[in-house]
Amino acid sequence: MKRSTAFFINGGAGRVLTSIPGLEKFREENPDDDFVIVCEGGTEFYKGHPDLDKRAYDVWHKNLFQDKIKERNCVSPEPYRVWHYYNQKASLAQCFDIIFNNREEPRDLPKPTLKLSRDETLNGVITMNEVQQMTGKDKVAIIQPFGRGIEFRDGIFNDSTSRSLEYSNLVSIIQKLQKKGYATMIMAEMQIDFSGEKFDIPIPQPQGISLRQWSGLIKDADIFIGCDSVGQHIAYSLDVPCVSIVSSTYPINISYPNEKTFKIIDLGENGREYAPIRIAPDEHTDRMNDGLSRMSSLQEDELVKAAVDLTKKFPKQRDPAVKVAKLKGQGTQQPQICPVHGVAHEHGHMHEHPQTPQTPAAMAPAMPSQFGITGPAGGAKGLPPFMNPKQEIK
Repeated sequence: MKRSTAFFINGGAGRVLTSIPGLEKFREENPDDDFVIVCEGGTEFYKGHPDLDKRAYDVWHKNLFQDKIKERNCVSPEPYRVWHYYNQKASLAQCFDIIFNNREEPRDLPKPTLKLSRDETLNGVITMNEVQQMTGKDKVAIIQPFGRGIEFRDGIFNDSTSRSLEYSNLVSIIQKLQKKGYATMIMAEMQIDFSGEKFDIPIPQPQGISLRQWSGLIKDADIFIGCDSVGQHIAYSLDVPCVSIVSSTYPINISYPNEKTFKIIDLGENGREYAPIRIAPDEHTDRMNDGLSRMSSLQEDELVKAAVDLTKKFPKQRDPAVKVAKLKGQGTQQPQICPVHGVAHEHGHMHEHPQTPQTPAAMAPAMPSQFGITGPAGGAKGLPPFMNPKQEIK
């Protein structure tokens, strides 16, 4: 009897997401293999998948070895060690597929299946609506400026792998996008204090939310702008136009240069060396690639133009089932409801009994986003935490 398989998927969320097409192909081509996925990198992006969700287990799942692994063959795929990857012949997803399905050459693959729940989608819609109302901008760009190698020391951001934007370029790009009518939201683990910068509007910076919640936000953004990190893989999966900034890594490996909704800004095109990550430590390549992520003003302009052009060519498409409604009387003063009878008595008469304040449906605030954005009436002083309340509007 042929044993089934236990695939061990490790690394960052981008690797998890790009493993999905190859696993889907494995299921199609090996219908008798009752495989499981041991998620050393987390189960988040397998959730909601029509087939892979039930196969995905966290490494700390009780009795995982006895119940799921012991009778299966263990496979630990490492796409960075596939010849086609380190010779720039295939993408991360294609190299997962080569390993999973014992292929000799890469093939075209579908986009990863990323199924968001209705709550995740609605929170994205609601949050983006609130950002537009508070900033006065019609369009929202989400920017992921930093890769996993970013560090912050003594007031300086530094990425020794040269995969992150320079802070000075980030500030300039935000300013240029604002002049083009875009609000900008920052996707980063560290909250940046922009109080010293001359921005016309606040910069939303959600903190402490999951990558699935970020996916809901990206899904409803007009454009995503990101470096070599997970955000661009989410944008690709959800058909969101993206400007991908590549420096020390190669577009064919980590991005989607043939995708019509993508524009690659390749900063390392003429000077980078391949860094053999997960193969051999190589200080030399990091030194040779040092500084590749710095952008000139012309490259910033190219990025902003690409964002504007993609937004025009691929305007945001919302789920037609998500239609904004309004409660009757919303925004008008309503009489107090009698807690005993559940009606508003004439002339404002109320019984003499302990008052139990109740809020009529018509006076209830619109459903808030899970990220705490309030309406525009609060003004700058009423900004929620992630809207950077310390920021001075200049």
